[in-house]
Amino acid sequence: MGFIADIESQSRCMRQAILSHPFVTGVGDGTLPVEKFKHYVTQDYVYLIDYSRALALASARAPRLDDMSWFAGLLDETLNVEMALHRSFCQEFGISSQELEATVASPGTAAYTGFLLKTADEGSFGELVASLLPCQWGYWEIGDHLMRQGLPKQAPLYAKWIEMYSSEEFSALAHHIREMAGRIGDEAGPDEQAAMGQAYQTSVQLEHGFWDMAYHLEGWEG
Repeated sequence: MGFIADIESQSRCMRQAILSHPFVTGVGDGTLPVEKFKHYVTQDYVYLIDYSRALALASARAPRLDDMSWFAGLLDETLNVEMALHRSFCQEFGISSQELEATVASPGTAAYTGFLLKTADEGSFGELVASLLPCQWGYWEIGDHLMRQGLPKQAPLYAKWIEMYSSEEFSALAHHIREMAGRIGDEAGPDEQAAMGQAYQTSVQLEHGFWDMAYHLEGWEG
């Protein structure tokens, strides 16, 4: 069993829990209350800012030029395509650009981005790649899963979200980082593999926590 197959088998239950999460299933059938999606969009926008910082650090730290170039391209895609989609969603929901930029990260969002940036600062390049994989691959996995079930015609904004994350372009990005993590993991020694596996598992759990945060409209007390 290769590195990727091994870490994916260890996280199968949590990844399935994400696919069956009420937020995800609600987007898929169009029944998710709009307020929950609005909370998600604003929190994910905040998340993507620090996620982009982690991508920039991954590009800077990549030992191989092709990996450096790829992360630079993913950074551009995230900043100029994915975040633009979030801004358009917010316009549809009547959220101004000022309100969006003033959004404060929820505890769950802050925990996730804090982990990514800490890994980028203190971990190996392999750990950083492994920590970034669950977001990129997980969104494609959700998009592909929901697209196979059929778009919610009564919820065009949710359908647009599904179409983006199930697109060929997004699929190519997700498969590339999965292959990169697999290559690095297969070439790594036991200690590095263990560290990468732990980084991956932590991010998978934080991904699940992010959907919980969105669904339960999590914020700071007081």
